[in-house]
Formats: sequence, C-alpha cells, structure tokens
Amino acid sequence: MEAKFEELIEGFITGKIGISELFMTEQLSASLLGNLMRLKDDGLMATAGIGNAHTKTDTLSIRSDRTSWLDAGTKNMAEMEFLDIIERFMAHLNRTCYTGLNACEFHYALYEEGTFYGRHKDQFGNDSNRKYSMISYLNDNWIESNGGQLIIHHEDKAAQSILPTNCKTVFFQSDILEHEVVKAYRPRMSVTGWLKRV
Repeated sequence: MEAKFEELIEGFITGKIGISELFMTEQLSASLLGNLMRLKDDGLMATAGIGNAHTKTDTLSIRSDRTSWLDAGTKNMAEMEFLDIIERFMAHLNRTCYTGLNACEFHYALYEEGTFYGRHKDQFGNDSNRKYSMISYLNDNWIESNGGQLIIHHEDKAAQSILPTNCKTVFFQSDILEHEVVKAYRPRMSVTGWLKRV
C-alpha cells in the first residue's frame, strides 16, 4: 500500500490533489458496495445535511445525496479492512509529512439519479478538526455521460473534473479546495470521509 500512499501524497504536493486510480482492490470495492446497497434497501441511508451538530441544516437545493456513517467499532470485514487502510495511511502521513493526524470519520454516500452537491469546502466554519478529505469510489463502468463528476475549483488554474470510477481514491486538503459533485444520471456510490486532528 505504501506505493499507493505515496501516489496520493505526490499528487497532493504537486497539484493540491492526490489521485490513486486503483487505491482499493476490486474485491474490497465490491464488498463495500454490497454494504451500501443493503443499507439502501433497508432504508438506513439518511438524507445528508450541511454543517455539523451545531449548524446542520437540510438544504436539498445545495445537497441531495444520502449517507450512512461507518462505525469505528464495526465487525464488518470489508469496513474493517477499509478503516485499517485509512489508519495505515494516517500513520504514513504522520511519519513522512508530520501531519499530526489522530482521528478519522467516514460514511457511505449515495447519489441517486438526478442528485448533486453544490460548490463547498469540507471544513466547518466553527470546527477546524477536518484536515484532509478522502473519497473512494465504488462505481463500475462509469463513463462521462453518467455525470456525477467531482469538480475541483483551483484558485490558480482551471477547474479539474474527476470521473468517479471504481477503486479510485481522491485526497485533498479540507479547508482549501472548493469542490462540487455535478448531477449524476445513474446511482453514484462512494465511501467519503476526513482525516482529522482533534
């Protein structure tokens, strides 16, 4: 995994956003997708809001995805494997980049057909704990016409469009880059979260 960790870090250093096309194995991605679909079928995906516990609002005009949080104490094998990779990545960042990370939070995200997330930053105005954002995609055979691209808005260059293809992971600083998810034309799934210093 260290080569994949370095791939994310190198992209972040050189272009403010790290991308690893095959960060997860197809087997892990398929298992996480299966978990997400079971949560959906059981009615356990909640409409996402904006803000944290102190400022949260339900604003469908800005954000229309649904989410379900991963439990740090999960006994699900795929979730345990995924969170172990994240813990190893944080340890690698702390060892090589002196980031001081000591916590994380992740959720399943489901964008159903016609849903989107408007332009925003991931760090709350009243809470600076989120330091880095990570998105790992679970979408087989995704093409441009399916929409759902992650658009990264850079201050010093043109916006960057990222296709949410299976096994890809994206990594960037939570308080710097504004980004959005454009309208998806088929269900778009990911595991999304933040590396934190608390």
